[in-house]
Parts: sequence; structure tokens; C-alpha cells
Amino acid sequence: MTIAAILKDKGDIQSLTPDSTMAQAVALLAEKRIGAAPVLDGDRVVGIFSERDVIHCLQSDGAAALERRIGDVMTTAVKSVGPNESAIGALSLMTQRRIRHLPVLEGETLVGFVSIGDLVKYRIDRIEADAAAMREYIQSA
Repeated sequence: MTIAAILKDKGDIQSLTPDSTMAQAVALLAEKRIGAAPVLDGDRVVGIFSERDVIHCLQSDGAAALERRIGDVMTTAVKSVGPNESAIGALSLMTQRRIRHLPVLEGETLVGFVSIGDLVKYRIDRIEADAAAMREYIQSA
């Protein structure tokens, strides 16, 4: 079970630029009902902007935070995975680093963005499919 298999069921990647404002980013997160988005400088991932970043900025700057540039407030210590990484390996990385989103890179190119919810859903779907196959096998025997 690889990250590439999970990406097959995902839609377009929603991203931001370092010059986007927090207000624009919050609007994107709300409209798309997502918790984070990669921040791209051209084709290169330079950060991740998440709900956590919103909370930290609102706590320190109040409503004025909405005018700040994403490049000034994004998370820059970006961990990533490749498409051939196992889903279990990615879940382990997320658990260890206490993060909920991972860019999927092929070389330096962003090819996907997965959340812990994506990985857990895929894992549960696979377990349910395996259980159904076992029940069918047992009933046919």
C-alpha cells in the first residue's frame, strides 16, 4: 500500500504562494474544507500553511494577522514523502513528528498532498475489503 495508490483517489492539489495573505489562505481552507495547503515558490515547496498557523497568528496579532503574508507565517520545516513510500511509513512519520499533512514529492516536484485522514481512510478501506474477502471465502468453503 503506497502513497501513489492513495493519490489516485484525490483531486487537484490546492496550494498557496508565499505572497498570499492569511485572509486569502483562510478563504481557501474554508472553501475547500481542508486543513492545510502546500506553499509553492514556482514549482518548489517552501512551506505548509495550516489551521495551526492561523491559530498562532490570531493569538499573537489578532485580526491584523489576516493581512500578513503567508511566507512570514507558514511552517517551513517541511517533511515530505515520495509516491513509492508505504502508507504505514508515512503514518509513522506523521505520528513521530506530530504533523497531519505531507507533500508528496517526486524529486523536487510536488505530485500530491496527503493528510493523516487520507491515510487512515485508505487503511480502513483496505482492512474492510480484506475482511469482506475472508468472509466470502469462509462462506464459500
